Formats: sequence, structure tokens, C-alpha cells
Amino acid sequence: MRMQKNEVVLFQGDSITDAGRSRDNLRDLGHGYAHLVAAQLGAAYPELNLQFVNRGISGHRVPDLLGRWQEDCLDLKPTWVSIYIGINDTWRRYDRDDPTSTEQFEQGYRELLTRTTQGLDAKLILLEPFVLPHPADRKQWREDLDPKINVVRELAREFGALLVPLDGLFAQASMRAESAYWAPDGVHPSPAGHALIARAWMEAIQA
Repeated sequence: MRMQKNEVVLFQGDSITDAGRSRDNLRDLGHGYAHLVAAQLGAAYPELNLQFVNRGISGHRVPDLLGRWQEDCLDLKPTWVSIYIGINDTWRRYDRDDPTSTEQFEQGYRELLTRTTQGLDAKLILLEPFVLPHPADRKQWREDLDPKINVVRELAREFGALLVPLDGLFAQASMRAESAYWAPDGVHPSPAGHALIARAWMEAIQA
């Protein structure tokens, strides 16, 4: 799926997308996978004048995205909308006793995609949330996260979005190096982990 001239790629999500971006410089892409994708596509297709925008915010869940979707997505008029959300919808169940049910997650995520398809002529790319079993307590998160991963897959199919299958990808990578190599806390990727995400993102769009 080739990029066209003057396309605008929006990266949305939580801390993994945020990746330390500056709030004072709206062009800052952080130091994670969004930055890596922009660097690689920009170098590969300089003639296309691609633009990249990062609006990931650390700690956010699906309801948070819904609350700022007009300002941080629709008003920006992107031609690509990349959404990477879900791990905090699971994490808050375990650290704050503030769960998001699978049904709430699906309803909110579907509303995001519906508003996007109705308000924009944009291509969608959805990234699965993942968790690795390090530290060991992350193993119990699977009962909460796995149904949400399935929701992302089903919504990608329903809305004709591209899917970046990160959960299996990180599990596979952990056969080559221990889980902590890819994500020291099981959630936030290392530089190598971000590179893994960027490569999978590029493969999804066949860049």
C-alpha cells in the first residue's frame, strides 16, 4: 500500500507511542517507533513530502482517546491513522483496581474507528497491545489482555484496517533473547523493541 504525496501520518496511543515526545514542540515524534517509522519512510520517499504527527499520551486508555479524538485526530485531517492502545486498559485493573471490561474496550475502540471513518478519508492501521512475562506478575495479565487483543484483531477485520500483530511478534522475538531485552518491564519496549515495532509497521504497509 504505497504512500501518496503529501500524506499525513498520525500516530495515536499511550506511552509506547508518546515515547517522551516534547509537549512544547508539536513536531517532536519522541524517541520510539513513531520516530523510527518517520525516519525510514522520510529517507525512502523524500519526493513524497510525507508529514508525521505524534499525539500519543502516556497512561492513556481508550476512554482517554475518545475524549480528545476531535482535537487530536479529526481536526488534524490525517490521511493515515495509526492507533496503538490497550495495555493501560489492562494494567489499571492490577495496579489501581480500575478495570476496563472487554465489552467497554470494544465499544470505545469501535466508536473511535467509527468517528474516524465517518469524519476522514483515512487509512487505518491498528497495533495490537502486548505484554511479556517479565516481571513474573505480568503472566496473570494475559487473562485480561488476551480478549482485548482479539477485539483489536476483529475490529481491524471489520473496518478494513491494516493490523500489526505485535503480541505474537514479541513472543517470537523472546525466543531469540529474553523478554527483558525487548521490554524491561514487560510493557515498555527497549530501543530494540521499538525497532521491532517500526519494522512490523513498515511491513504492514508494505513499505
